[in-house]
Order: sequence, then structure tokens, then C-alpha cells
Amino acid sequence: MSDTIKSLVVNRKAKHEYILTDSFEAGMVLLGSEVKSLRTDGSANLSDAYVELRPDGAYLLGFYIAPYDHANRENHEPRRPRKLLLHQHELSKLRKATRERGMTIIPTHVYFKGSRVKVEIALAKGKKLHDKRQSIKERDIEKQLRRIR
Repeated sequence: MSDTIKSLVVNRKAKHEYILTDSFEAGMVLLGSEVKSLRTDGSANLSDAYVELRPDGAYLLGFYIAPYDHANRENHEPRRPRKLLLHQHELSKLRKATRERGMTIIPTHVYFKGSRVKVEIALAKGKKLHDKRQSIKERDIEKQLRRIR
């Protein structure tokens, strides 16, 4: 039984704005209208999303899922907090990194894995302006090398 992966949303700004270290795959607690909206429309936005650690677990905040057109009054709120499903040892690792090293947790990719919606989250440290400039220079050099070959 192979799990096919269908990409929904990728946070492209994450690699430019942050230095990404460890990444984790987490499930999300979603409502039926949210899953149907993702499956049919696929209109979601990760640009302002972040992960917050609370005593009862990790929550994805600011993740936009468009309301489902054919839902009735039971439709979901587009930017509601969504609980992430992680193992206890993963949560403790995330807590330790955010507390001691001053890192943040950001979502980088949302996708279907089989019939389930998964989110990839990463520990991240914000880049300074000179780090961003260095990344742009390295990317330009790689493009030039590819053109030469």
C-alpha cells in the first residue's frame, strides 16, 4: 500500500526568510468542510501561518482554507486554529528548541498523503539582511553555472 503524495500549498518564502533546520511531518485535526475545500478547490494560503506551542499540544495559526461552497451553516471559519498531531517526543524537542535556542516553528508544506492531510513544519531561525543577500548571490552563481553546462 503506497501513499501517494499530492501537494496542496508550499511556503516558498520560508527558505528565503528563515534558516530551516529540523523538519517534522504532522497530521491536522480538520473539519469535513475543510477537507472537502482542500480536495476540490485547493485554495489555501500558508504565507502568514505559524505554529504555537500550548500546554495541550501544537496549533497551526493563520493558515487560510477557503470556505467550502456547498457547505451549509456548518461551514468552517477560514483562519481558525488547527491542532497538529505530533508524538510527545517531537513536541518536547520543539519546546526545547524554541525555549533554549530562540527558534520559531513554521509550516513549509501542506499535502495529501493518501487520504490524509499532512503538514510539514520546520524549526527556523530568522535570517538577517546580509544572510538574504548571500543566499541571492549563491542562487545567481548556481544559475550561471547551469547555463554554462
